[in-house]
Amino acid sequence: MAEREFALVLHDIAPTTWEDYRAFVEEIDSMGQIPMTWLVVPDFHHRSNTFEDTALLDLLHQRRARGDELALHGFYHCDDAPAPRTPRDYFMRRLYTYEGEFYPLGYDEAFQRLERGAALFRAQGWPLEGFVAPAWLLGEGARHALKTQAFIYTSDPGHLYLLPDYTPIKAPSLVWSARSRWRRGMSWVVNERARRRHRHAPLIRLGLHPVDMRHGLSRRYWLETIRRLLAEGYRPTTKISWLQRHYQRHGQAAAIPSDF
Repeated sequence: MAEREFALVLHDIAPTTWEDYRAFVEEIDSMGQIPMTWLVVPDFHHRSNTFEDTALLDLLHQRRARGDELALHGFYHCDDAPAPRTPRDYFMRRLYTYEGEFYPLGYDEAFQRLERGAALFRAQGWPLEGFVAPAWLLGEGARHALKTQAFIYTSDPGHLYLLPDYTPIKAPSLVWSARSRWRRGMSWVVNERARRRHRHAPLIRLGLHPVDMRHGLSRRYWLETIRRLLAEGYRPTTKISWLQRHYQRHGQAAAIPSDF
């Protein structure tokens, strides 16, 4: 069987969410060397500034030094644009999610937020590898703005996209909706079906959120799934490491910088 890998991805990293993750990360670390991808929000909901929190910055530097990946995850991680005007926009911005920050933005505002986020990463000496929009939603203006930046990839629930051309690479993900009891119950069913359906995929992503850590069912699911994947021979990786090796195997190593 071809090598299979999984990427453990922690969404919504900010000072206000780190306490949700702390014990979980410690438990993962106790399993051995399992690299993680941390999706870092510069100013979560305008009230939790990651780059002014010395303790969290120190932690992120430590995690990167041990092989973890740091990716930019929006800027505010909240939809603060004017109210939706069409039924489709209402569905996407009020029913599907309230946090699709980069979905309603025009080119100029998206460009400014991307520039500010990129500058914060550069100031820390962190490479611009991944940008993941909150709720994986990019409007047309944001899609065009992202093409002007130096990031290597973005993603949605089913794919990684190599920038600037948005070249798709299949990479299915498991993700929970943990905000209500019935959603948590359905998430277990949906994710188990997806895990089995994608058991032959070269890469499967585990998309965790802070709210998952607040409920025993979802937290246990992630721990049990990671243990199961390891027992089944999956190799843990980060998204950027997997992308680099993917292109090397396919004779396209030049597509992704090798000096990150």
